Amino acid sequence: MSTELRNFLALSYEELEELNLRAKDQRRKRVAADKIQEERLKYLTDQKGIKAVTVLFSDLEGRLHMLDYDKKFLVKSYDNLTFDGSSIRGFTAQRESDLRLGIDWSAFYFAPADYFGSGKVLVFGEVIDKNGAPYTGDMRGVLKTYADSLHAKHGYTLNAANEIEGFLFAGVNAEKNFPQTGRFDYVNTGGYYHSLPGDPLRSFIDTAAELQRAMGFENEKDHPEVAPSQFEINYGYGEVVAAADQIQIYKLICRQVATRMGMTASFLPKPVVGVNGSGMHTNVSISKDGKNLCWDPNGEEKISKFAWDFVDRILTHGNDICLLLNSSVNAYRRLDPHFEAPNQIKASAVDRGSMIRIPIGNEKSSRVEVRSVAPDSNPYLVLYSIFKSGLDGETATVANLRQAERYLPDNIYTAIENFRNAPWTTKLLGEDVKARYADLKQASADRCPRQLGTFVKPSEVQFHHEVYNQFLWNQF
Repeated sequence: MSTELRNFLALSYEELEELNLRAKDQRRKRVAADKIQEERLKYLTDQKGIKAVTVLFSDLEGRLHMLDYDKKFLVKSYDNLTFDGSSIRGFTAQRESDLRLGIDWSAFYFAPADYFGSGKVLVFGEVIDKNGAPYTGDMRGVLKTYADSLHAKHGYTLNAANEIEGFLFAGVNAEKNFPQTGRFDYVNTGGYYHSLPGDPLRSFIDTAAELQRAMGFENEKDHPEVAPSQFEINYGYGEVVAAADQIQIYKLICRQVATRMGMTASFLPKPVVGVNGSGMHTNVSISKDGKNLCWDPNGEEKISKFAWDFVDRILTHGNDICLLLNSSVNAYRRLDPHFEAPNQIKASAVDRGSMIRIPIGNEKSSRVEVRSVAPDSNPYLVLYSIFKSGLDGETATVANLRQAERYLPDNIYTAIENFRNAPWTTKLLGEDVKARYADLKQASADRCPRQLGTFVKPSEVQFHHEVYNQFLWNQF
């Protein structure tokens, strides 16, 4: 079809990066919400080349949902965007299905037209209940409320940086086709840090990194990972909600680029038995008045007592929150001690089998790294449970807590049982959301063999929350 009569916005990657970095800086400086809203609405009104606004939100399991609104409609009706919550897994029942999307105008992204469509911008939404309150099943809203309350009460800024690993497989929809094919095919077997220029994995990484850069990610490094056809693209840290948003966009970019190249970007934690799985190492720190509260040049491993107390509380609740950090049947294949698996509930500066690692740092970079996080987990739920447990949780009186011989579960059934029985997870999520989340995980687990065995079963891919389709789930 001819496009000569169309005049939709399509900016260069350099222009996009400039716009996105400016928006990111406003968010970092906590520019007043009403001021940002006014600026964004004016931009949308004045920019004739924009045709639609894509509003993004995530369900309870972390699956990203997107709604496209006509630009003119959104400008007039941004405060009354309703949708059917009963169609979203883990959200509301049909009898009380009406939910509303608010707009978080600070979480505004200018997207590359060649991959997202010309004339479109992205913005994250906030799910609002019919009574006008934040919806309890929207973990992004829960995380945002918690982070804002800590900033208001203590002056804390919660910071996070995530190292998200994934696999690149041959063919489009490799995960959906797995029940028929029974295998995933590598596109590269070069290995750690090694991929020849121009080969499929390197081309994919280069392209995804370009999109991230254009969307203001502030990239740091990218490379093939240890396993064949595995990748990791690193970028700078951010305030906790912005960091979680970037995880969702990162995965969206990777999937979009891979599909355009005739391949599949997979964030299954362990799609192939016998090689290293994919993790999402989660680096966290807390600052106040520009000072990193984790840093102490005279402290053990050069982190502060504040940071060690934070670590001890997470270790205390390690088994309680394991299901939140490792939310799929497949995730428990990764907690295999033969492949640098972070399955030991302890903290160490050197042992990569520890749930928590204390990286080498300085006044700026000092942090705590939670390694036992799978890349298919809900990023908002992960960061909320880590920070809430680290700051507000209990500390066990176990001797030598940081080096105790304790292990995370090796199967999802045990993780579900720990999660259901833990008083802490009720305090964390409330009874209703806790029960809904546990029921979702139980439904997936009950469709898969309890014993993982030595090869990936079709059911653990077919019923994975990031792969499912509505038609399939409606059969049960």
